[in-house]
Amino acid sequence: MTPADAGVAPDVEDFRLIVGTRGPGKNHLHRLRFSVKSGRVCRDGEPTEAVNPSFGAFHPDGHVLYVVNETGRSRSDPAGSVSAFAIDKGTGALCLLNSLSSGGAAPCHVSIAPTGRHLFVANYWGGSIAAFAIAPDGSLDSQVAFVQHEGGTRYRGRDPGPHAHAIGLDPSGRHVVVADLGRDEMLLYTYDATTGGLAAHEPAAFALAPGAGPRHFTFDRDGRHAFVINELNSTLDVLAYDAARGSLRPLQSLSTRASNAGGENAAAEVALSPDGRHLYASNRGDDTIAICEVDQDSGLLRRLAHQPSLGRKPRHFALDREGSHLVVANQGSDTIVVFARDPSHGGLAPAAPPYAVPAPVWVGIAP
Repeated sequence: MTPADAGVAPDVEDFRLIVGTRGPGKNHLHRLRFSVKSGRVCRDGEPTEAVNPSFGAFHPDGHVLYVVNETGRSRSDPAGSVSAFAIDKGTGALCLLNSLSSGGAAPCHVSIAPTGRHLFVANYWGGSIAAFAIAPDGSLDSQVAFVQHEGGTRYRGRDPGPHAHAIGLDPSGRHVVVADLGRDEMLLYTYDATTGGLAAHEPAAFALAPGAGPRHFTFDRDGRHAFVINELNSTLDVLAYDAARGSLRPLQSLSTRASNAGGENAAAEVALSPDGRHLYASNRGDDTIAICEVDQDSGLLRRLAHQPSLGRKPRHFALDREGSHLVVANQGSDTIVVFARDPSHGGLAPAAPPYAVPAPVWVGIAP
């Protein structure tokens, strides 16, 4: 099936990709370009050195990329860091602005306030979160908030401590939400948009199923529903969200896997299409992208299909702004794969041959 067959608009422009890689000798940010017309991915410049850039986020105006430097393997290890890279508008080249300590070991997730004034980071092994002020030039100014999580559950022999795995503002801009894999909870903090401060909130947390292992989450466009992907039990939780109260309520739990799937699996990324009609979730083990239809009133999911990721261990993926393409980072097979998305039913079709990148763990589509 060609991109045209998949319902992709013919005037979609080419786009640039930035890929974070990890492992010995693989610590780089790779710049790629995808041509919609030719259906090819090619290199877009020399790789930029970075220390284990396992996750990234773009400044709202598109001129800076922020990445975590995921170092440390225990809570007692030295903290990792967060780096800011200026993006050249013409060439797309990356230039390091500065780096600051993340405040805890193994920072694994970063997000930016829509105002561009603050950055939030989750430290996995540190079991902590932090907020940073962003300077006018996009560099990191200073840490303005820090919270250390405590407690945690023991499941399948995993480390029992807290493991903050994702952090972001709710759509209302009132609360910062955190997925803590070690505690099996979604935690909420009241956000001060002026100072970046994070204050204790009541209720402070929403408990998920024991052993679920919440990894990442996203909200629908109107902020009424949160969708959480659970790494350890391969499920998606749909939660009703009350922004005024900052509270979550369970609505649905759905497996990310096909009914006939067997063997080990670890769910990874979750994202909504820009039109809000379809939700996508990746499975490392089954090596698929689950495609779900979203009921626009209730927020409930209906699983439609599973698209093979055309590689192994699809750790991360990203959708472009138009929702015409979805790009997958297959960590286990050292490949990036671009799919065309049909907006009518959410289906995916390969739009380019797999492109070799060593151990890709994050992919971003440059604004």
